[in-house]
Amino acid sequence: MEQKKKHRIIFHVDMNSFYASVEAAHDHSLQGKPLAIAGNAEKRKGIVVTASYEARARGVKTPMPLWEALKVCPELTVREPNFDRYREASKRMFQILYEYTPLVEPVSIDEGYMDVTSPDANLKAIELAEHIQHRIKSELNLPCSIGIAPNKFLAKMASDMKKPMGITVLRKREVRDRLWPLPVIEMHGVGSKTAEKLKSLGITTIQEIAQSDQQYLKARFGVAGERMYEKAHGICDRPVDPDAVDEFKSIGNSTTLPEDTTNAVLVKKILMNLSDSVGRRMRRKDVYSGNIQLTIRYHDRKTITRSSKLPHPVSSHDDIFQAAWRLWEKYWNGESIRLLGVTAMDLVEKGHAYKQLDLFSYKKDEKEEKLSSTVDLLRNKFGESALLKGTQLGEDKSGKIRDKNKRGTSLEKDFLRDNLFSKDE
Repeated sequence: MEQKKKHRIIFHVDMNSFYASVEAAHDHSLQGKPLAIAGNAEKRKGIVVTASYEARARGVKTPMPLWEALKVCPELTVREPNFDRYREASKRMFQILYEYTPLVEPVSIDEGYMDVTSPDANLKAIELAEHIQHRIKSELNLPCSIGIAPNKFLAKMASDMKKPMGITVLRKREVRDRLWPLPVIEMHGVGSKTAEKLKSLGITTIQEIAQSDQQYLKARFGVAGERMYEKAHGICDRPVDPDAVDEFKSIGNSTTLPEDTTNAVLVKKILMNLSDSVGRRMRRKDVYSGNIQLTIRYHDRKTITRSSKLPHPVSSHDDIFQAAWRLWEKYWNGESIRLLGVTAMDLVEKGHAYKQLDLFSYKKDEKEEKLSSTVDLLRNKFGESALLKGTQLGEDKSGKIRDKNKRGTSLEKDFLRDNLFSKDE
C-alpha cells in the first residue's frame, strides 16, 4: 500500500522591530520606551530606519523624516544604527535555528525559513515554535513572530499576522477565509507599483487575483503574474534552500575597448555608460549598492579590481559613476587600458536601505529617483544612446557591454554567507 505523502511543516521566523529590539536588549533603559533608529540623530536629520512598537503606537512610521517623527512623538528616543551589533545578534539567532534543523534558509539579517517536517524533538509544530520563540527571547532578549504553514509563502503571510511575539498557523484550506479578503498590497511579493497596476485593472483584493484568469495575469505581468495567481490559491513549491545564502550577488557591466587607450575623456565617457547601465538594472531590481568596484585591464592583460565602501547605499547612475571615477583617479597607473568594468556590490533591497539624509536630501533623492525612472524607460525603449550627457557623446563606441549580473536578491545574504557562521561551529 502506497504511503500517504507527508505535508511539509515550514516556519518563517521574523524578528520584531529588529534594530530597535537589539538596541533595547543592549541598553535595558530603552525597554518599553518609544525608540527609533535613524541617522544624524543629534542633528534631528535623517529618516527612521525602524521603530519600536511603542513608537509605532504613537504614529512613528518607516521611512519617516526624523523631524516629523519627533513632532508626532516628542518623547521619542533616537539611536544611530550599530550594524556590528545587529550582525552579532543575527548570527546568534540563526545559530539557535540551526540547532533544530539543517534546513534553514536565511533571507535577510532578521528573518529566515525553517523546514521542520522531521524535527528531532518529538514535539508538535506549535509547541516547537513556542520553544524556539522562548529561547530567542530568553537567551537574546529579542522578540520574534513565527508563521507555521505547509509552504514558504503561507508561512511568510502567517508570520505577519500577529506581531510582536506572535505564533500563527495558516493552512491551505484557510486561504479563502483569511487571505482573500486582504488588499493586494498585503500579499508577499507584491510591491506598491504592482499594486497600482493591479488597481488599474480593477483588482484590489487577493480574492480578485485568485478569481482572475491566470493567462490574463501572465500577459500583463509575465511570470510574476502566474506566481501571483498561484500564491492567491496558497500554492508555493519553492523548497527551503540552505544553499541560497551562498549566492554571490552583484550587478556589473564591463566593456573591452576597440583600441587600447590612455584618453581620460574616453574613459570618463565609458564609465558613465557603464554606470548608467548598472544603475538602471539596480533600479529594476529595487536594490541599492553600498560598495562600488572598478575593474581595469591594462594592455598587457594585467587586471586590477579596486572597490570603495560608500557612506550610504546608492542606486543613481551619477552616484555610481562618481564612485567609479574616484577609484579611476586614485588607482590608474597611467598605462594604456583595454577593458573597464563597473560593479555594484553589497546589494540591499530598497526597503532595507539605510541612508543618513536631511530633509532636503530626502526630497532631492525623491526627485532624482523619478528622473532616473523616466530616463530608464526611454533607454529601455530607444537604447543605450538615448539621453546621454554631453560628456558621454562622441564617435568612439565603448563596445558591446557584457552583462556580468550575478543573481541579486537581498544583500543581507552577503553578510549571512560570509560572516554568519560556518557549519562546523
